Amino acid sequence: MRVLTGDQLHTVETLLKVFLPQSQQVYGCVFLINRRQSDPVDVLVDNWPDFTTILCLPQNKEEGDLFKTICMFTKDEPTLRKILGQTDVLPWQEFFCLGLDLCHEDTVMCVAGDRRVSAEKDAVARQMRLEDLSRLPEWDSNLTLRLSCLDESHVDLVNRTWKFSQGALSARMIRDMICHFPSCCLLDEEGKAVAWILTYANCALGLLYTAPEHRGRGYATVLISTMATRLHAQGYPVYCFIEEENHLSYRLFKKLGFTEDPSYRAAWFTFSKVQK
Repeated sequence: MRVLTGDQLHTVETLLKVFLPQSQQVYGCVFLINRRQSDPVDVLVDNWPDFTTILCLPQNKEEGDLFKTICMFTKDEPTLRKILGQTDVLPWQEFFCLGLDLCHEDTVMCVAGDRRVSAEKDAVARQMRLEDLSRLPEWDSNLTLRLSCLDESHVDLVNRTWKFSQGALSARMIRDMICHFPSCCLLDEEGKAVAWILTYANCALGLLYTAPEHRGRGYATVLISTMATRLHAQGYPVYCFIEEENHLSYRLFKKLGFTEDPSYRAAWFTFSKVQK
């Protein structure tokens, strides 16, 4: 596969917009690569400029890099099967996470079986986008908490509360998100973060969290609205993934004007080393 660089990354960003929402994960990743400095990610295509399959592959320089998600988009199922089954572009000898369209589940699982690799479908999610900001509420000036951004001192706190946390393995990914991508948090009178939202490497909003003792006060709405407004003003895509079983978050985002394409579902698969 061919690694894209320079102007090619800006060109492919434009090309990927045609295939939204299916291309959203890869599009969001390329979007941030073109605008933000972060841990290195390779963008690979099967052909250029007439590609059918593209993936964003984080470079593995430290152990925690294995926890970062590899995302793929394809317009051609046979090409996807060939890349997964006949090339070594993915780190099949190690743990890794792959995000792509749920419709490719059979191909992914079949290739994993052929390679004698343990595979699990970790999550299936709706993709929700915000294009009309009119339903976002105004900032409540009577709120006693202070709006701020997360910094590196918050890495352990965010990592401990994340439902998919894997200790030190996920801490490096979260540190990269906090240090390089947009985030928003609410600080109490002592300067402690009590609620927050981050941006993934694929530009999706995520890791929304409110400390238990502060729930039920509308803080999630404040964070989503603030981040959505900021990102929209900078020309960022404003979207998120919500697991199918997370009905509470789905209702919240829908209330704020986020919409979904009911025909599309994103999925994440994890793979472990070759079975003996």
